[in-house]
Amino acid sequence: MTDTGLQLDQLDVLANDAFAGRVVRKDLVRQVKVGANVPVYVLEFLLGKYCASDDPLSIEAGLTVVNQTLKDNFIRPDESELAKARAKQTGEFRLIDKVDVRLLASEDKFWAHLQNFNDRFIHIPENLVYKYDRLLQGGAWCQIDLLYNAADDEAQKRPFYIRGLKPIQVAAFDLEEFIDKRRGFSRDAWLDLVMRTIGLEPEQFDLRGKLLAVCRLIPMAERNFNLIELGPWGTGKSFVYRESNPNAILISGGKVTVAQLFINMSTGRVGLLGTWDIVAFDEVAGLQMSDSTVVNMLKDYMESGSFARGKEEVPAEASVVLVGNTSRPHAELVREAHLFADLPSSMIDPAFLDRLHYYLPGWEVPKLETRLFTGHFGFVSDYFAEALRQVRKQSFVRAIDAEFALGPHLSARDEKAVRKTVSGLLKIIHPHGEWTRAELREYLEFALEGRRRVKEQLKKLAAHDYAKTAFSYIERDTGHESWIEVPEQPEDADAGRGTGAEAASGTDSAAQDESAAARETTQQLIEQGESKKVEFKQTGRVNLHTKQQDPVIEQMVVKAIAGFMNASGGTLLIGVSDSGEVTGIEADFKTLGQKQNTDGFALWLNGIIDNLLGPTAAANMTAGFDERPSGTVCRIDVVAGSGPAFVRRKKGEAELYVRLNNSTRLLNTAEALDYVQNRWRI
Repeated sequence: MTDTGLQLDQLDVLANDAFAGRVVRKDLVRQVKVGANVPVYVLEFLLGKYCASDDPLSIEAGLTVVNQTLKDNFIRPDESELAKARAKQTGEFRLIDKVDVRLLASEDKFWAHLQNFNDRFIHIPENLVYKYDRLLQGGAWCQIDLLYNAADDEAQKRPFYIRGLKPIQVAAFDLEEFIDKRRGFSRDAWLDLVMRTIGLEPEQFDLRGKLLAVCRLIPMAERNFNLIELGPWGTGKSFVYRESNPNAILISGGKVTVAQLFINMSTGRVGLLGTWDIVAFDEVAGLQMSDSTVVNMLKDYMESGSFARGKEEVPAEASVVLVGNTSRPHAELVREAHLFADLPSSMIDPAFLDRLHYYLPGWEVPKLETRLFTGHFGFVSDYFAEALRQVRKQSFVRAIDAEFALGPHLSARDEKAVRKTVSGLLKIIHPHGEWTRAELREYLEFALEGRRRVKEQLKKLAAHDYAKTAFSYIERDTGHESWIEVPEQPEDADAGRGTGAEAASGTDSAAQDESAAARETTQQLIEQGESKKVEFKQTGRVNLHTKQQDPVIEQMVVKAIAGFMNASGGTLLIGVSDSGEVTGIEADFKTLGQKQNTDGFALWLNGIIDNLLGPTAAANMTAGFDERPSGTVCRIDVVAGSGPAFVRRKKGEAELYVRLNNSTRLLNTAEALDYVQNRWRI
């Protein structure tokens, strides 16, 4: 006999009283899930039908029915031939399986594919295809009535026919009743019930942990919400999109095409973004775009909520979710690269990333352990999924206006992101439209942090476009301004926030401080590799291919130093290859005439800096030498300049270089003007 005993707590009693038949024991789901490879919402569809009770005897009887139903109707892939034989024997067979449909143009006919039944040529009435168009877009789990009829006149026997099917989803939902029942719960009790609904025990989480978990649901409650979550494996990033919501589709890696996401021009059929409420991309690091058009169209869709293929604009409400694992600890990514480093190169486009409304820090989410799972009652997943789908029609984007104003550093896109995040949290936790000022403040600060995390990484990718990251909000009644931090951001990165006019300008006071890299040994810098603060050059003036002095190589050294001066400082190591191998500058010594040593190298370096950057630039750099067994390394520590450092060219021309991430970039005229105005307020 199954152990169905449970000591009900106050929340269990309250949930059963308010939502009788709409809640289910989550530990029962895990019990039945073992050996049944079906989504959670399919299991809960059955458990909610037969086990929606707090009576142990009723639960025991219901579990018997559920297990028998799964035994009789759900087939494993290795049982497909046995199921086909049973259908032939009885002439009719009921099963639970995932159904997807395709149009075979050469036959002018729709064919159904049953995933576990393992047959791709099953007859299906066209009216069912048109009634449930998601069958054409990735498929859906259904209860299916299958007939066996081997027609004698068929050249190729295809005897299986779908007589009827019923998608596994809630039959009816009353939003007003749902909202009215919500009023019987406190904020904390309701938040705990939501946590239990997604299978987690709230006692194991603090408020921040709960908000991070619930944040995964915002794309289900908020139309066109763009969320990214990157972090370690094993934290359940994709679970809620794959298992618990029939309105979401999860794409795991592979190649993505325009036809798949938007419109198939050959058939005119709308793709996933026009069909599903949530389109989630799992294992996003392995995602491949068929061509650049996919990213460009996705970028436009994430901004406008519509897409065009052909003559007409197609509006859609699907939220876009990107989830994946990080290849390195987040602290290392923050220090040496950026938090988008594990995305496909086609997605590391500032204009694309700027469309993301929230970056959920997956490294803060604990890896799933038995202690984190709840054994108490939560909503039947399908019922709660329908509730979230219904509240998508509401909007709380103006909810903060009565109490708070957003600070001057937030752009229009930042403000939109923050408002949508707050709106989504309110729909999930306060669908009845009632909350306190303190609760609203918590959600606002949470939303600002997630958007600022996006903006800080954009600042690393394109500092001249995304310089303003001092996010704040202002209390309307007192005028008090509060700034929002991101926990993983290095302390010196916020030094430019300041107050008053300084905050509005985005000035970085770290420009006056010694480079952080200068406080580390040369060996430490080599071991850490190139980053925003560190660059390697194998030689200072010798071309390794021609073995001759080369002015282009010399200019690359000057450009690297200028790039550090125009950003936030850094360290240039000459005599180190890109891979971190110390090769030394002895080849450079041979080109220095009579002083073929470190003194001669220092004289050459000071001369070229004076000539190409000007005499004042030398005040922002300190050169030294580290003699090692494999060669001599020249270390140049550079601090940020108090004004722009231009590299002089022939005919009076000058160029502005800026260190961005792991490379030094030349800005065009418009970019240089904008960068100088924002960086130094000139």
